[in-house]
Amino acid sequence: MRASVPYDGVVVCAPVTVPYQRFSDRSAHWWAGKAMRALADATGLRPGDVDGFCFASFTSVPDSAVGMIQHLGLAPRWLDHLPTGGASGIMALRRAARAVQCGDAEIVACVAADTNHIDSFRQGLAGFSRFSRDAVYPYGFGGPNATFALITDAYMRRNGVTREDFGRLCVAQRRNAQSNPCALQRRPLTLDAYLAARPIADPVHLYDCVMPCAGAEAFLVTTPEVAARYGLPVARVLATIERHNAFAGDPVQWRGGWAMDVDALWQGAGIAPGDVDTVQVYDDYPVIVAMQLEDLGFCGKGEIGAFLRATRFEIDGDLPLNTNGGQLSAGQAGAAGGFQNVTEGLRQVLGCPLGAQVPEARRALLSGFGLVNYDRGVCTGAAVIERAA
Repeated sequence: MRASVPYDGVVVCAPVTVPYQRFSDRSAHWWAGKAMRALADATGLRPGDVDGFCFASFTSVPDSAVGMIQHLGLAPRWLDHLPTGGASGIMALRRAARAVQCGDAEIVACVAADTNHIDSFRQGLAGFSRFSRDAVYPYGFGGPNATFALITDAYMRRNGVTREDFGRLCVAQRRNAQSNPCALQRRPLTLDAYLAARPIADPVHLYDCVMPCAGAEAFLVTTPEVAARYGLPVARVLATIERHNAFAGDPVQWRGGWAMDVDALWQGAGIAPGDVDTVQVYDDYPVIVAMQLEDLGFCGKGEIGAFLRATRFEIDGDLPLNTNGGQLSAGQAGAAGGFQNVTEGLRQVLGCPLGAQVPEARRALLSGFGLVNYDRGVCTGAAVIERAA
């Protein structure tokens, strides 16, 4: 596979999280505005300083990134809209980095924002995907729980993974969330409580499911010179990958696009999976966490069950995973859920996490997964970042 051009002359900085709310009567536009205000407060930048804007949202309709810049009073010379859900954070990072590297923009604000009204789920389901609607409506169900039940069941059978194995991930992430004041679910979760939780769509049970909420995430991509001018600590981008509609011939998803490009990721980064200090992956359901760990090289194919049983994923563990609690405990603010792995990984390597710090964290793996149509997620991506000297 052809090696990617290095991301020289580009840095990532200023991670922002607008604290989540279970429900909100505000619009996605309001949440995006809060994120831009938080970026301004954290950096000293004014709206006129931002000449690039990358946006992701499910609930800003009918507005895309074009409507959002008018709402926010921005006038960028580079603009991108990412309708890729949980993969949008990685893709925003990739696109913004290349825009800065090529001189198309100097300061790119990457923002994801979504609201959660009482009827947001119903509206989102109706307008999410024609493919998904055509696939599931004849069977009398819709929405992610039933879809991920199919994926989870197939994955468990193929790999010999048990609910106890998935429970280890959920329990570890809940422990991590306890130090994060912004996490919506911080009560202790035991493995026994996980296993005893009511079924939602067998084999998916209550604590396998994310909690939808309202919120926003943001970060900046710029040049080292601009970051130094504003006194901002930064991280370098070592490598990224992106793939869509991978392995379309698989009857049901048991691997993602990461598996097609994993060698290019680590070769581009110049390190191995064991060299990262923390892993932040998209986690709408634990099966997707397991799939990413396997596809990204942390264990061999078919070895994921043993790996989950042998590894501690807490902040002080062998492989600190989703250290803010991930979506499974912090909450899933729509497309912002696809950004929180980027912002939390960035915080950890910069030494400013929302909660506890991974000791001596320097490098982070970030991974995204999005746009699930019936039996698979279509969009995948990953990145490796490192704290700059």
